[in-house]
Amino acid sequence: MHEVAIGAAPLTPYRKVFGDERMEALRDTAAEASGALHGRTVWNINSTAAGGGVAELLHALMPLARAVGIDCRWLVIDGDTEFFAIAKRLCTRLYGAPGDPEPLGPEQLQHYRAITELEGLALADRVRPGDLVIVHEAQPAGLVDIARRLGATAVWRRHIGRDEPNEHTEEGWAFLRRFVENADATVFLTQSACPDWAPRPHIIPPSIDPCAPKNMELTDEQTLDVLRCTGILDGSAEPLTIRPPVGEQILVRHRATVVRESAPPADAPMVVQVSRWDELKDMAGVLRAFLDADVEGAHLTLAGADVVGVADDPDAQRFWDECVAQWRALPVEQRRRVQLLCLPMTDLRENAVVVNALQRHATVVVQKSIAEGFGLTATEAMWKGRPLIASAVGGLREQIVHGESGLLVDDPHDLATTAQLIRQLLTDPALAHRLGEGARRRVNECYLPDRHLTDWAGLIRSAVTMEVV
Repeated sequence: MHEVAIGAAPLTPYRKVFGDERMEALRDTAAEASGALHGRTVWNINSTAAGGGVAELLHALMPLARAVGIDCRWLVIDGDTEFFAIAKRLCTRLYGAPGDPEPLGPEQLQHYRAITELEGLALADRVRPGDLVIVHEAQPAGLVDIARRLGATAVWRRHIGRDEPNEHTEEGWAFLRRFVENADATVFLTQSACPDWAPRPHIIPPSIDPCAPKNMELTDEQTLDVLRCTGILDGSAEPLTIRPPVGEQILVRHRATVVRESAPPADAPMVVQVSRWDELKDMAGVLRAFLDADVEGAHLTLAGADVVGVADDPDAQRFWDECVAQWRALPVEQRRRVQLLCLPMTDLRENAVVVNALQRHATVVVQKSIAEGFGLTATEAMWKGRPLIASAVGGLREQIVHGESGLLVDDPHDLATTAQLIRQLLTDPALAHRLGEGARRRVNECYLPDRHLTDWAGLIRSAVTMEVV
């Protein structure tokens, strides 16, 4: 187990986004939560500091929480290859998909417990009685009971989910429930993702950080230079320096790993999906729907993190390889309109700027998830005013108001409707513009971190005073 260093964010850039009234309300709420803690610490525990939605959320939220006076810290668990394979299998089944064919049986449970107990020894060196420990997702869920034995209040936070249970979710919960059901409280993204046995459940949607490298404003010139410098668009550009509202300047210089016939020109309409290389993000389905849309001159970019850069996702390489194989099987005239990208993870802030530029450059953004807890990449694109097409699953149904802030596809396997909507947005600029404006308004009202921290502050106050309901 190791700690991720987190500093306090400067508040001036956030005040420019939120306005004075919202900022003062946040400070007042945070002061109440800090007072309830009486000097105790809020510990967040997850499985990786890089890649995936949980790490994104913690990197975004914790510096702001520290800035408004909440003493919070971040721990990342360690584990061997087998542990992370079990955890990935568990997460996939909680999503309702079979994943790999290996079991979640007694041997896997024994190994999961053994790693958890080792991590518990490291936790005992840090956590004090009365602290609040927030355990994120399935990988470290075994630490819930250990935190409570140490005298801490333990909250389990779920970031993934499926609207309707099936045999795979039942298998996943059969493994995980024993570690979660004794938590002092649980937190879910949506009501539909909350099982009926969850102890003292709360619904808290996540947020994005508007001042972070992934969501900061970029000029059109900066956007193009970033994409050319990294080899994503045709043309050349020297390494460039970007100065975000928060933090040190960022040097953009690493090139993406690309699979394509040739780089798309900067003026070509671009359909983009940014996701993990994961079966539940259905990159392959986006590819088929884009080709079926068959809009002349349009290009598709499918982008994910470098497959060796995400410690807790051992299956990423396999899904990347499958997408590459599917691309290679296409006729050459179709291959020319599609590129697959692994974005470099050498510098996480550089990676975030590249994602930012890619989303800003997109004509249409797609999030065709088979299942989704909450679509952070969808929210990021919405903040940038991009028209969005998404599956009506999980949190995406909450995030997007169909016809106002994006378009929803009822069945995530419905390629024909997805293709129709891609074609519609590529050929109707007025509709695309209206949906993009609605998308940004929606995020400003519902999914920025002042609302998110206010929700957590309420839970903190009730949890540490043992008034969780």
